[in-house]
Formats: sequence, structure tokens, C-alpha cells
Amino acid sequence: MVTRASTNAGALITPLRGLGAQVIEFPTILTTAPDSYDALDAALARLDSFDWIIFTSANGVDSFIARLAEVGRDIRELGQARIGAIGPATTAALRRYALRVAVQPAEYRAEAIAEAIGRDRIRGARFLIPRAQVAREALPEMLAAMGASAVEVVPTYKTVMPEGRGTERMRRLVETGALDLVTFTSSSTVTNFCAAVGAPPRGLKAAAIGPITAETARNAGFEVVVSPSEYTVDALVAAIEEYFAKGK
Repeated sequence: MVTRASTNAGALITPLRGLGAQVIEFPTILTTAPDSYDALDAALARLDSFDWIIFTSANGVDSFIARLAEVGRDIRELGQARIGAIGPATTAALRRYALRVAVQPAEYRAEAIAEAIGRDRIRGARFLIPRAQVAREALPEMLAAMGASAVEVVPTYKTVMPEGRGTERMRRLVETGALDLVTFTSSSTVTNFCAAVGAPPRGLKAAAIGPITAETARNAGFEVVVSPSEYTVDALVAAIEEYFAKGK
């Protein structure tokens, strides 16, 4: 079962089907506009005041650029701000807009980018973090602790649970033990899956894209049997293939 948002699910579904898997789609998150654009619009009006802009997801990049265009501003207003990105998908999204990434940490988690930038470059700098409306606070807290003069977190999108997408069927599949593996690409997909379907039965196996998602899945009651060392969809597919090649 693939729980990723339908707009992004193809990158996971297509290779799994190519390997012969029977894939059931059950998107548990939907990306939509934040409750308010006020904080983002205020930041867009003074983009040249920031030393760093840190993007934590491809969705954050796309929604940031879309809002920039919507309010009639110019990408050149980024000025001399350096850009940080968490993960190759985020970097790829920035490159689509001809934006150069100054820092991408080897480990794809929020805390790692602060370590990659370094205390010397953080001290006294002003940071803008365009991201999901609800997200972990580890990065802004770490930047502040390392001496940043300002850290502004602005919501560019939010994720919600889709309504009426075959929940009863999915609940039956879970209850009857018909699923060999449930895939999760974020903690939100885990939380929303459980909200829709209920607590997983003992032994329901899961594949998680990274350690934070894996921890969320374990805490929810899943048996996490796949969690690749590289936190990408390609690595997740490869790890799933390896897991089943070993005979589960």
C-alpha cells in the first residue's frame, strides 16, 4: 500500500509495479494552501533582508515560488541570500527554477543542515524557513541556539487528510491481513493512516523513508522492516526490493 500524496505517488508506484508488485493506492495526505499567507507575504516583501533561505521539501519550494509569482514579486529579490536544501528532491526542485543550492547536507534531516552550514556562518545571520504549516521545530530551535540573529518560519502550504477515498476498503484489507507492506514517506502519512483506518494490527509491516518516519510508525504500532540509510524514494524502492528478495 502506498500512502503518499497522489500528486507525488507516481515516483513510488511506477517502479514498484515495474518490479511486479500489486500496488494499492491510499493517499493519506493532500497538499493545500496554508490557513494564512500573511507571514509568507510579509517575508516576501523583504526577501533581501535574509542571509539564508532554507527549504525543507520540494513542496515548500514549489509553493514558495508560486506565491512569489502570485503577489507580483520577482525571483531576483532573493538578492544575496544563500539557499540551503534538505534532500536531493528539494535541491532538484530549486534547480528547476535556476536557483543554486549553497548547502545540502549528506543526511536528509533538518538538524543536519544546521551542522552543514556551521556555527560560524550561522552566528549573527538572518534565516527564512518556508515550510509546511505544521512541522518539527528542531531546525529553527537549533539555528537560534547556534547564534542566528533571526529565524523566521513561514508556512507556504499545509497537509490535510483527503476525504472519502476508499477508507472502508482499506480498513478491510488491514483487518484481513491482505497487505504485505505499507509504505510511509513522512510522519504525516503514518498519523493520517491511523486516523483513517485505526491502529494497525500486531505484525503489520511497514517501510519508512527515514528514521523520523520509522520512529513515528513504530510508535503507532507498525513493525518497520524497511528503512533505507538514504532517505529518498529511489532508496526506499531498492530497500523494498531487497527485503522481498530475501523472502520477507
